[in-house]
Amino acid sequence: MGQHLIADLRTITPVVIDFEYTTPTGRPYVPIEVAVQALRVVDGHLVANTRWESLIRPDNLADVTQFDIDQTGITPAMLADQAPAAEVMARLDARFTGGPYLLIAHHAPAEAGLLYALREHCPNLARVDLIDTVKLARNLYPDLPGGHGLDNLIRHLDIPIPSNRHRAMADVELTTKLFRRMVADSGWTDVRQLRGFAGYAARAARPEQVALFG
Repeated sequence: MGQHLIADLRTITPVVIDFEYTTPTGRPYVPIEVAVQALRVVDGHLVANTRWESLIRPDNLADVTQFDIDQTGITPAMLADQAPAAEVMARLDARFTGGPYLLIAHHAPAEAGLLYALREHCPNLARVDLIDTVKLARNLYPDLPGGHGLDNLIRHLDIPIPSNRHRAMADVELTTKLFRRMVADSGWTDVRQLRGFAGYAARAARPEQVALFG
């Protein structure tokens, strides 16, 4: 891995993020769990550093459908006494005071959309750009049979699937292993290159559009 390590990852803190969320029909995603894991460079290798995770109580526990329970194992009873998204994201945001940071997510538009929706409560985190590991995989393995979903990629790369797949921290750990493996397998040289074909700009960091007419 060391010989292919992207040099400027030493000057940026990559943070892998994953939300678990419900998908109520006709309404936006509702987050029910979030996890993050920071990475750092040690002796030329990307290694896991600090991590953080929390369940999130949705406004309406009925939004947690049987499909969601079957997929994640998270039940309404597990969420009933948890803090709401505003409180959870504010606690997480308090950790993002240094930087610069770069978020890494599998299918980053989903995470980016939730962060933007919650930007009032996590203004620091919501302004951090993302790298989408789906797009990284498409660049590195363009002809992979079965597509570039997380399960197919980790099977292709012989990364073991944990029993708690679809819990936020388990998926963060899998995405971390996937990102590290892709960096090792690639000829990528700098983060700017990654941003070019797999970047997702944080909407909260974009300038607010000024009204044309008062």
